[in-house]
Amino acid sequence: MLGTGLIGLFYTATLHGQRNRDRVEVVYSRSQARADAFAAEHGISQRSTDLEEAIAHPETDTVVIGLPNDLHEQAVELAARHGKAILCTKPLARSADEAKRMLDIVESAGVFGGYLEDLCYTPKTLKALRMIQSGQLGDITWARSRETHPGPHSAWFWDGNQAGGGAIVDLGCHCIEIVRNFVGKDNRPLEVMCWTDTLVHPIEAEDNGIALIRFESGAIGQFEVSWTFRGGMDLRDEVAGTEGTLWLNHFLRTGFEAFTSGAGGDYVAEKAETASGWLFPVGDEVSELGYVDMFTDMFEAMDDGRQPMETFYDGYVVNAIIDACYRSAESRTWETVRLEDWRGTGAPRIARSARTHDGKTVIKEETMPDGRRKLILKDEQSGEFTDVVA
Repeated sequence: MLGTGLIGLFYTATLHGQRNRDRVEVVYSRSQARADAFAAEHGISQRSTDLEEAIAHPETDTVVIGLPNDLHEQAVELAARHGKAILCTKPLARSADEAKRMLDIVESAGVFGGYLEDLCYTPKTLKALRMIQSGQLGDITWARSRETHPGPHSAWFWDGNQAGGGAIVDLGCHCIEIVRNFVGKDNRPLEVMCWTDTLVHPIEAEDNGIALIRFESGAIGQFEVSWTFRGGMDLRDEVAGTEGTLWLNHFLRTGFEAFTSGAGGDYVAEKAETASGWLFPVGDEVSELGYVDMFTDMFEAMDDGRQPMETFYDGYVVNAIIDACYRSAESRTWETVRLEDWRGTGAPRIARSARTHDGKTVIKEETMPDGRRKLILKDEQSGEFTDVVA
């Protein structure tokens, strides 16, 4: 386990939870005191402040990267050199160029590479994907993902150079990959329109962002991210298709509500801002955030000799879209998503279904309050639109 911050804590708790057979045997931290405390807390026998020493340790077969973004490439290079399987937290890198180098390193070394994009593995998301992939929503026309909270826990996130950006690289990476799963990963992202601003925090990086992503099929992806949302962490997704609609709420308002004076507890859920008053606890945080299913997929993929649902290539595509977001925010125009390496098979244009009634094209059919059937029709020769009530 490389890193002892919040993400390292969540990852280790997941790996050691529910009598899991997978164990963290070595932990790395840049601080000896933190390495010692983390190891003691989680029953880890080996600890190190030397990155290569931790990676090369004979007890290490899989390296889990939970480090600041500017250290990902170095950790991947070292792990690949020592022939270790690699699982890297999101975002894969600070830019598409950096992500592509990491992808090339992993593929050249022939080692396993998994992209730890946990929010693609939440129980609700996985069930929604099964519905979409079975055709229950028809062709996906629009997908929206929102992640907002009061801001990250660690200092390095707030440094745009170290992180590679602000709220978009931190939170938008989640939203982009969620949208890609909903519209289909073979569906090439073509261009982006994005707005960013720094509204609240005294930093150079953006603390708010909104973007539209246009895909080859005609589908539109939309994300909203913020480091200035008050009241906890808000994770929501919406999907619209030609045959159905999905609304998902993963965190903050999930049906668990409690009131307390604040006695007896000091932690409610990640990014919660208070421990008193009306609270919105989360039943099983690591499961609801996708960590359990994510690591299950990663290790089963290793065992089965297959690719996981989220790969280094997916992380590269996400970084390419983020790059386009930042270019668009600067230019205030649509910007092309530059993909040096596109591996998707393509997606057909969303088909417009057409049927006729009395020789005219049916635009819409609905049932009136009194039970009668109403058709909206178009005469293709005259261009006239009419109503017919049966």
